[in-house]
Amino acid sequence: MRELQAILGVSRSMIAGLVAAGFVTPSRGPRNAYRFTFQDVVLLRTALQLRAARIAPRKIVAALARLSESLPDELPLSGIRVSAVGNDVAVRTGPAQWDAVTGQLLLDFEVAEIKGDVVFLDTQPTRKNLAREAEEWYDLGEQLRTSDAGGAERAYKKAIELSPQPFYAAYVDLGALLCEMEARCEDALRVFDEALSHFPKDAVLHFNRAIAFEELGRFEDAERSYQRCLELDPSYADAHHNLAMLLEKRGDPQGLVRHLNAYRRLTT
Repeated sequence: MRELQAILGVSRSMIAGLVAAGFVTPSRGPRNAYRFTFQDVVLLRTALQLRAARIAPRKIVAALARLSESLPDELPLSGIRVSAVGNDVAVRTGPAQWDAVTGQLLLDFEVAEIKGDVVFLDTQPTRKNLAREAEEWYDLGEQLRTSDAGGAERAYKKAIELSPQPFYAAYVDLGALLCEMEARCEDALRVFDEALSHFPKDAVLHFNRAIAFEELGRFEDAERSYQRCLELDPSYADAHHNLAMLLEKRGDPQGLVRHLNAYRRLTT
């Protein structure tokens, strides 16, 4: 429940009210504590958004009941978007859009009447919309990071894919996440290499790349990456520390002392 409150940004009583109203049916864990699935989180977040859009509670319950049947066990790469269209609830999964209550497919445009004329509103993805959607996927990755590493990975990748410009934070966090996962440091290196093609002079990326090399036992490559990090930012204390420890392993006592002294100067 505490994790869900943090994700949704609402009070415990509001979540309890949504559960009591039948929006979701969570299971029970130790000490009778609620246990919410990924689908529950999506449905509760959607319920809050639809309530804010003044959709009738009965219609929300009917829409979410149908939606819960179609939600996958894992986060879909195509994404799921639920929105209020007038008094109705529309669901978009990938290129398709359908009415959440009836299941009827909806046309991929809206019709508005302006001064007696029918106007078709262009809904092609704009740079601004893509940037906003990428930010949403990134935020979801941050929320899932501690509870669902696989879901967080997919969310970060989707943010990178959708962003109209290189998404620095998503690259950094995806690479770090992969490095924390068993046997994924090779994948992390590919992420850092791609990021460095966009941000070649970023010290943090070179530092993280060095850590991945160390985890793989590629100490010579790790040393070069730490050195490159320090060329770009000589005040990077952690790089001095890690490089000192690495040089000790590689039998370079002078290098150890030099970088350890630099680390101490920077941190005292």
